[in-house]
Formats: sequence, structure tokens, C-alpha cells
Amino acid sequence: MNRPLRHIAIFCGLLMLALLIRTNWLQFAKSEELATHEHNRRVKITQFATPRGDIIVNGEAITGSKEVSGTDFKFQRTFKDGAMYAPVTGYASQAQGMSLLEKTYDSVLSGQDERFAFSNAKDILTGEERRGGDVVTTIDPKAQKAAYKGLTDLDARGAVVALDPQTGRVLALVSTPSYDPSVFAGNSFKEGDKFQSLVDAKSKPLANRPLRETFPPGSTFKILTAAAALEHGVVTDVDAATDAVSPYKLPLSSNTISSEAGDRTCNKASFKTAMQFSCNNVFLDAASKLGDDRMRETAAKFGFNSDVYSEDFGDMLATKSLYPTELDKPGTALTGMGQGSLTSTPMQMAMVTAALANDGKLMQPYIVESLRGPDTSPLETHEPKLKSQAVSEDTARKVQEMMEFTAKEGSAKRALIDGVTVGGKTGTAQRGDDVTKEVPYGWFVSYGKKPDGQSVAVAVFIDPTAMDISREDISGGGLGGPIARDVMKAVLGK
Repeated sequence: MNRPLRHIAIFCGLLMLALLIRTNWLQFAKSEELATHEHNRRVKITQFATPRGDIIVNGEAITGSKEVSGTDFKFQRTFKDGAMYAPVTGYASQAQGMSLLEKTYDSVLSGQDERFAFSNAKDILTGEERRGGDVVTTIDPKAQKAAYKGLTDLDARGAVVALDPQTGRVLALVSTPSYDPSVFAGNSFKEGDKFQSLVDAKSKPLANRPLRETFPPGSTFKILTAAAALEHGVVTDVDAATDAVSPYKLPLSSNTISSEAGDRTCNKASFKTAMQFSCNNVFLDAASKLGDDRMRETAAKFGFNSDVYSEDFGDMLATKSLYPTELDKPGTALTGMGQGSLTSTPMQMAMVTAALANDGKLMQPYIVESLRGPDTSPLETHEPKLKSQAVSEDTARKVQEMMEFTAKEGSAKRALIDGVTVGGKTGTAQRGDDVTKEVPYGWFVSYGKKPDGQSVAVAVFIDPTAMDISREDISGGGLGGPIARDVMKAVLGK
């Protein structure tokens, strides 16, 4: 064999060897990853080869499956009250994939979970169709409906979160505007166009505002500032006058900040009066005296600067709410009134409110009560878990006293319910600047307690950008207070 032919033969041999190595590597080393990859069409065919299990709310299925023809996918997902429950269920689309609970618990819902191996093997022998398991949620349907109705009646972009302070159970999780997952559950071109229109919409209907978007919390954050001041001894008597003058001059700055209630009302006001009238000066001064380290430490105990809320079940992934690092003195003061570079999800502010209502104990929020097999036998059951002791019981009860006074005599009156102890705090969060003049966000946080001990904590967030409302009429109490009241009434049976 001449030299050129020998080189060609060696080169071809190396190519064959590389091909054999690659084939064996794919077949053995990467087989599991490729077999379960979300873009593997066989995976999707298997996911929709049989009716999926259901997502359950209060004993009733809010999802279903229908048989379809003319496609590789035998069954298609259906949703009951899809838009109302979309922030809970997510979507399960033959073409667009899955999200939220549909994605997190796909192996259970599609019947492919390894814990179903025995029953699946038995079904093969008996010729029965594979069946999926169910995901049982903590959602209270009356609270969910009250929250959704409240936001849609306002035609607002917004979010509502309701928690059981004693256990961490998520009772309501609403985002508006929303979408119906049923309209793009298949894989037709028409459904693909509908999904793309949702992606492109300026109102962002696919956004999960309660969990995945952050905003300046405004004056609702003052309940955390108050807790930090009490916990660290900066304030000991909530009825005593402070030395915080109004208007308040920011540290190292010539800028001054006033309060809507007026400088006369807020000048050197007590903490209780400052909460009642939402006096900025008192909370700016408290944060300045605390310093950013102690403010950040307290915020972290309430859940700020933490990624995931439900580590055990993995069902409550949320965007991190941030108390920033390396703040200067003016920036630290501004966080005291919930402004500056501080950001929060509505879920985070619901957690702060719930922890204070629960005497300082922050429970781990969770939205899945249990998982059950195709025969409804239990697979897993969630147990309430203490996330942290955010503040002492004494501190929490002093903040409760202030919030309840604010509901009775201050800006949170619209959340009052007969026969229920209610604490609340309004918030109007500024954004933009004097040039852009963007409309502010509206916030409202509250809790309600019945004499028998049953309780609920609620956070309402409203972005009035698309609403037909004047800037002067935007307030957390006016817009969010009635929604919070209706959600609390739904939970507490009032």
C-alpha cells in the first residue's frame, strides 16, 4: 500500500473509532439524560399518552384530560377556572411544555414516578391504562375567588397572597391579568399563535406576580422597620414621642421628606401614631439609627435575600426579595419607609405579615398539602415547618398593637371585619422620578384573627398603570383594603 492510501486508511479508521466511541457514550453515559430530556418528542408523547392525574383544590379537581385524535399525543390537558388558578397550576402544553406545579410534579401527574413502578407493572399485566397521581394543594377556593374577583373588578395588574400564619399554608395565590392554560394546551398552529400573543402582550399575563416579580414595598415595609427598631432596642415604648422631626432631612443630604398626613401630625410622633398616619420621618429615622447591618439582619430573618421558600417539596420557587448590601446612610434611611433600592415579592410581604401575626414565628410557606397515587393512597404529606424566629414574641405583639390601632383608627380601616381582630398597613410605593412621573404602586398588608385562634395574613399588590384612575386616587388602603378584607372574610367564614 502506498503512503497516501495508508494515510487515508488510518484517517478513516480513526473516524470509525470516534463514531463507535461517540455511539457508545450516547448509549450508555447519556442515555438517561437523553431519554428524559424535555425536548425529546418521545418524552412528550409519553407525558400525554394517558390521562394525567389532577391538581386538587378543596377536594375538587381543577384540571382534567380529554382524548384527542389526529396527533401523536393521545390526551390533552384541560383546566377549570384556568385564569383564576393559573398562578397555582401553571400550564401543561403539548407544544409549549410545562410550568409551576404541572412541571414540578410531572412524574406524579403523568404516572411515571418511580413509586408507581409496581402498580404500572401490574397494569401492563392486566392490560389496564397507566394512571397518574394527584397533587393536593392548600388553596382555599373561596379565598382564591375573592382575591381574583377583587383584582379583576379593578381591571388591575396585581397580585394577592394569603397565608395561614400558624402553618405556612398558602390559601390564595392570584395574579392579574392572567391566562387560561386550556387555550394553548394542544400543539396546533392556532394554539401556538395564542401562546405567542400572550408572550408578546404588554400586560404580561404569563407573569407570576406573587412569586416571580419584585417591586418596592413602600410603606408596608414599615411594619418590618418597626419590628427591627423594637427588637434591637432603638424603640422601647411605642406610645412615647420620638425625636424624629418632620420634614425629615436625609443623612448626608440636603433632601427632605415629608408625609401626606402633614408635618404637624408627624413631627416627633410616637411609633403608634407614625404607623397610624404612615409618618415617613419616624421610620426613616429608625432605619438610620439601626444602620444597614441590623436592618438587613432583621429583613433576612423574615425571608429577604433568600431564594427558595419550600425546600422540602420544591413547589414554591420565588424570586429573591432584596435588602441590598453596602448601603450608604441615605439609602439605609430610605429602606425604613420601603423605598430606595429595596425590592420585594408580594409573597415576601405576606410572609412578613404572617410572622408578625404569629408572634414572631415565620412558618415555611407551602402550596402542596400532599401527593397521592393513582389509587388515592398517600405518597407524601407536608408537615408545617418553622423557618425562623424572626423576632421575639414581645416585639411581634407590640407591632400587632400598632397594626391593630392602624386598622381601628388609621389608614387601614377598610379592612375591618365585625367579630375579627384585624391589623393592617397601607403602602404607596413611588417609582420613577419627577420627570417620568410614573404612577405609584398600591400595597396593602393585613391579618385577621378570630377568637377561636384561626387566622389569616394577606398581601395585596396593585399596579394601576392601565387603570382609569387619577394619581391622587391611588392608595393601598383604598384599592387594596377591600380586597384584603374580602379574602380574610372568605377564609374566616365571615
